[in-house]
Amino acid sequence: MFTGIVEEIGVVEAQARQGDSIRLSIRGPKVTSDARLGDSIAVDGVCLTVAHLVDDVFTADVMQETLDRTSLGQLNPGELVNVERALLPTTRLGGHLMQGHVDGTSRLLRRTPSEHWEVLRFELPASLARYVVEKGSIAVSGTSLTVSQVGEGWFEVSLIPATLHGTILGTLLQGASVNLEVDVMAKYAEKMLGSALAPKTVNGPSRAKLDPHD
Repeated sequence: MFTGIVEEIGVVEAQARQGDSIRLSIRGPKVTSDARLGDSIAVDGVCLTVAHLVDDVFTADVMQETLDRTSLGQLNPGELVNVERALLPTTRLGGHLMQGHVDGTSRLLRRTPSEHWEVLRFELPASLARYVVEKGSIAVSGTSLTVSQVGEGWFEVSLIPATLHGTILGTLLQGASVNLEVDVMAKYAEKMLGSALAPKTVNGPSRAKLDPHD
C-alpha cells in the first residue's frame, strides 16, 4: 500500500525490452536508502518489485499486463518519474490509501497558472468517470490529489507549490500521458451496493422448502 505522498523524483537509468516485458532501472537515492530485494516501490503510481539493487539504482521487471494498462512502456532513459516506498504501519497517512494498481491512463489537457498554484485539467476516461467526484481523492502518476472540479470527459486538480516542485506534475507538458488510480473505496462501495440491490431469486427446489403452503 502507498499514500500518494511522493518521496522524490527519480530518474530512469535504463529501459530494456525482454520479449513481452521490460526491465526498468530507476535512480532514487532516498527510496533505495533502506531498500531490499523484494520490496515494493511505486513508480509513477505503479507498484513494482525490486529485483536488483546497486547503490542508489533499483531494477524492476514490468510485465505485459502492466505495460498495457500504464504509461511505463513509454519511459526512456533520462526521464523523470515519481517514486514512493510502500508505507509502514507507523506512517502518517498524509494522502489516501493506494494500491499501486493503475486503473487506466489519461492525458494532460491544459495548465492554468495562478499566482501561488496551478490548475491542471486531465482527460477522464468514461470507464472511470463514475468513481471520480468533486472533493474526492484520485492518484495521478502516483500523486495523491483532491479533485477540484469534474466535467464531461475531464477533471481538474489544483496543485500547491510543494506538489509542483516535489513531483513530475510541475513540469508535465500538455498532451503528456499519466497513470490514474481511482479511490479503491469507491470501487468496493459500488460492488457492495450492487450486490445489495440485485434482485433475489429463489429457484424451484429451494422455494419448495421455504413455502409451507406448497
